[in-house]
Amino acid sequence: MPKPKPILPTIGSPADVRALRPAQVTALAEEIRTFLVDSVSRTGGHLGPNLGVVELTIALHRVFESPRDTLVFDTGHQSYVHKLLTGRGDFRRLRHRDGLSGYPSRSESEHDVVENSHASTALSWADGIAKANEVQGRDDRHVVAVIGDGALTGGMAWEALNNIAATEDRRLVVVVNDNGRSYAPTIGGLAYHLDTLRTTQGYESVLSWGKRTLNRSGPPGRIAYDALHGLKKGIKDVVAPQGMFEDLGLKYIGPVDGHDEPAVERALRRAQSFGAPVIVHVITEKGRGYTPAEQDVADRFHAVGRIHPETGLPVAPSRFGWTGVFADEIVRIGRRRPDVVAITAAMLQPVGLAPFAAEFPTRVFDVGIAEQHAATSAAGMAFGGLHPVVAVYATFLNRAFDQVLMDVALHRAGVTFVLDRAGLTGDDGASHNGMWDMAMLSIVPRLRLAAPRDEATLRSALREAVDVDDAPTVVRYPKGALGDEIPALEDVDGVDVLARHDGAGDAATSVLVVGVGAMAACALETGTLLAAHGLRVSVVDPRWVLPVPEALVKLVGEHDHVLTIEDGLVDGGIGAHIAQRAGEQGITTPVQCVGIPRTFLAHATREQLTGSLRLTPQDVARDVLAALDGR
Repeated sequence: MPKPKPILPTIGSPADVRALRPAQVTALAEEIRTFLVDSVSRTGGHLGPNLGVVELTIALHRVFESPRDTLVFDTGHQSYVHKLLTGRGDFRRLRHRDGLSGYPSRSESEHDVVENSHASTALSWADGIAKANEVQGRDDRHVVAVIGDGALTGGMAWEALNNIAATEDRRLVVVVNDNGRSYAPTIGGLAYHLDTLRTTQGYESVLSWGKRTLNRSGPPGRIAYDALHGLKKGIKDVVAPQGMFEDLGLKYIGPVDGHDEPAVERALRRAQSFGAPVIVHVITEKGRGYTPAEQDVADRFHAVGRIHPETGLPVAPSRFGWTGVFADEIVRIGRRRPDVVAITAAMLQPVGLAPFAAEFPTRVFDVGIAEQHAATSAAGMAFGGLHPVVAVYATFLNRAFDQVLMDVALHRAGVTFVLDRAGLTGDDGASHNGMWDMAMLSIVPRLRLAAPRDEATLRSALREAVDVDDAPTVVRYPKGALGDEIPALEDVDGVDVLARHDGAGDAATSVLVVGVGAMAACALETGTLLAAHGLRVSVVDPRWVLPVPEALVKLVGEHDHVLTIEDGLVDGGIGAHIAQRAGEQGITTPVQCVGIPRTFLAHATREQLTGSLRLTPQDVARDVLAALDGR
């Protein structure tokens, strides 16, 4: 028999998907899984989530007509299959500069709507789009939001559901992609409720057996079927797992096997026919069809680097990184401080709290995708006599700013926020660069923020942070491997002096170079380059950058020119605050601030971003020399 021709290369748009015969749909699903494993193993990316939604995404595009019908993917890391079905089959540079984004992207396709990769937002987007359709009389289209069970732990999703349920005639379908996981097993009351729904899906198969008995055996089968139907209804009346949604006034369909494409299609067509808000509950398996992912309990395949597709093992083992140092040090702190507890928002493994949870299981709290709740709950714990350490990615603290300001800082709560992946993170794109935290947090009264430069300063910053019991403290560090240790020549009232260059005599222009956190290595090299031009240079690292240390302000007044280098926003950043504090004390030394401009950055490596932003030592040194020449 001749080998069937591949189907995936023939898919250029959703219309091609709708034209497939049922047998071709099954073959397409297998081809997509093979393609994903092969492609993502070469580039890195979100493998597990996409393997789990293959049949679901195919069914969505067979039932609905994107872009007339709007598809909104919550978080968006499960959109690879959607990209393939909408004509984007070149994954060779996935999550690399000039390649496909790892999330939906409006610049890529008219089929992409929401490119924010922060969770729990899709239902609000869908509610708004559906309202716009209603107001403008567009009653020929649907809005479909695909949201994971993990994202439903976020309060914003329930605010949206509360509004969605208030109408009876908006064409809005909410697909709950229930795999029991986000980055890790989904936790909380919602997870328990959905688990109840999963365990009761056998009702439909029992009823189906009764129907088959009826077809085969006449009246006895009818009796069996009626009895089973009554049993099913009676049990549902007792357990009523779907009541959570139906009590809101939302129609509910499911649970549906998310890997039975025809069944998913039938459920979606039924939802489509209602012409009103409806929940479709689809049960999927994260990592479906790829044995290493199916057998993995630590969810290592949620997002991967380059891996060997046969085994799932990394091509190049990761070097010991910043997160590993935090993981080790917080356990050490926990051993001597029984009042220290840890909080995370559905990211126990990624932020390094798994070892703490293993040693102190009653002292770690995973609140789900609920950063706001995490911050205010931490304030409550501090009031109760504990010292909470809230560990999240830097970009996600943005979501809890009001709580940091009004619940933690206003109440002088001793809470430590540990911000992983601060600064330029690169390949996840605009929504994941942790570049906002220092400028944002700089306006919070009494807040102290540390930006360690290496392993030793990270460990000491953590120890100092948990000793503060009357104000919020923040410790931020970048993504990836640790660099070399950068020792201090001396400590000047809390400010580390990293290097001194004498320059061309005492009359040489003196420059103070301030390296913030991970930019300390750049500051050191910049100082060397400036000294080669005869300048007298001091390179310092304040370690605790907020509030601006008085010793640093004093050093500003002792130099002719000051350069600050940071991997955060330059507008309102640390350099700007140093200049402001110096000005308040009558110091007129020019402060040249180098950092990230106020813009959204496309996905690229950290090295590519620092190059394009002129954050390399060579570029920074040239800019300082140009500024000095222009004086």
